[in-house]
Amino acid sequence: MPYENILVERDGPVAVVTLNRPKALNALNEALLGEVERAMHELEADRSVLAVVMTGSGEKAFAAGADISELARLPDAAAATTKAKSGHRVTHAIEHSRLPVIMAINGYALGGGLELAMAGDFRIASQNAKLGQPEVNLGIIAGFGGSQRLPRLVGQGMASYMLLTGEPISADEAKQCNLVEKVVEPGALLDEAKRLAKIIASKGPLAIAATKRAIHKGLQTDLHSALELEAEEFGKVAVSADAKEGTTAFLEKRQAAFKGE
Repeated sequence: MPYENILVERDGPVAVVTLNRPKALNALNEALLGEVERAMHELEADRSVLAVVMTGSGEKAFAAGADISELARLPDAAAATTKAKSGHRVTHAIEHSRLPVIMAINGYALGGGLELAMAGDFRIASQNAKLGQPEVNLGIIAGFGGSQRLPRLVGQGMASYMLLTGEPISADEAKQCNLVEKVVEPGALLDEAKRLAKIIASKGPLAIAATKRAIHKGLQTDLHSALELEAEEFGKVAVSADAKEGTTAFLEKRQAAFKGE
């Protein structure tokens, strides 16, 4: 089935997923969210894809939030809860994919847009980016993971500031509080994100996937249990064909040719 609200393009082993509702500042309606979830599952199944860059169409917005017209029509608490859980499915598909996902934030990343971006492995922002969780301005709260991922990324105090005031922050402020890892000129954003994605794609796919699992699972438990998990992941990849190729290539002073095996 063709996509109507996103674009999916390939640049070698890198897939670029573009949120494509520019007239609505790429607002996250149900149709767009469903297509992002479907795209992540399809890319996950394609073994030739080794990394993903996600961005927004145009220069104004990554995603300016959830589609407010859909929120306004929610009939009851049960429907609102279902709405939040639909967002959780999408962020889960991103966060738990074997594929590293780099979020390239151009312009506004507000509400659900920022929540979507926080599900990525790391974030690069253009200098004109504005990031925020303004849900309280509408009399609601963050529902796609913002109240949980934001404190884990920036700490309780900064998260409370953003979630309780609804005020957006600049790209430089976001970098200072570790919400984004790099800030670049607007015209360089996509190229830089793709450059980093290609670097990651050149590594052993099994090692990349294991690293993602170790990070995400480890953050959910105590240090002792997390170290046990790391040892288990290391044990599995260290005896793989990729590990044999990587160590042999290093000793032979050549570029490794990983196969994901």
